[in-house]
Amino acid sequence: MTDMSAHAAIARASTFLFVPATRPERIAKALASGAGAVIVDLEDAVAPGEKAAARAALQTAVASLDAGQRARLLVRVNAAGTPWHTDDVAAVAACVAQGLAGAMVAKAESAAVLGAMAGALGPRGLLVPLVESNAGLDALDALTQAPQVVRLAFGHLDFQVDLGMDCAPDEAELLPVRLALVRASRRAGLAAPVDGVTTSTQDLQRLVDDTARSRRMGFGGKLCIHPAQVAPVHTAFAPDAAELDWARRVLQAAAAQDGAVFRFDGRMVDAPVLAAARRLLARASA
Repeated sequence: MTDMSAHAAIARASTFLFVPATRPERIAKALASGAGAVIVDLEDAVAPGEKAAARAALQTAVASLDAGQRARLLVRVNAAGTPWHTDDVAAVAACVAQGLAGAMVAKAESAAVLGAMAGALGPRGLLVPLVESNAGLDALDALTQAPQVVRLAFGHLDFQVDLGMDCAPDEAELLPVRLALVRASRRAGLAAPVDGVTTSTQDLQRLVDDTARSRRMGFGGKLCIHPAQVAPVHTAFAPDAAELDWARRVLQAAAAQDGAVFRFDGRMVDAPVLAAARRLLARASA
């Protein structure tokens, strides 16, 4: 059975902050940044010649963390078929035995690969497949059904490269792909997926706009590449005071209606509206 504290941490997190595995001294700082979860990166952030040293540094760093910190920690492993995948998985398995949450799987395209990873990590090791290719998109439903998968994540930059896309700043071209991730997650009963990074660390408005789009589309979190992105993303996903006040009041009003449709603040209230109010309150308590 999976570790429920780790499962809850990863399923509820709205912010996932990347840290290079070559900078293990940053892991504790990242965990203290307010991020819901931290991803130690063994893939893009680590040069081929540094992979082995990065794995060793990862295991040393994990041993220095407390149980609560380890439960919020994922490791992004190199994709299956690369020279580093097997050793990455073995290193993560050793860390999972110490309480690490699990792995983010780069370029996830195969349920069989995920199943093999779940077996290698053991039943406590959680998986977050990173969908970054056309093959990954085609395999969405299979990926969501693989053992120990908690939620999907979208690697939209690699996805554009794979398909030869050149998206406009609003990334309207990717709306169908984002919707596909949300729908697949919903079909499988998984936590809402995690959207990709905003590459600019200086443009706050772009970050806010990107995150607002993610929330509108049904995503539940976003990947972050700098600690300064954590607070704005968390705020964007969290219901504001006015939304929470409306949700509480409409549910109180509904309690007196005995299930009937009614009007509240000039708006018709029926089952979907009440479900939206409950989701707002649930998001605030996450």
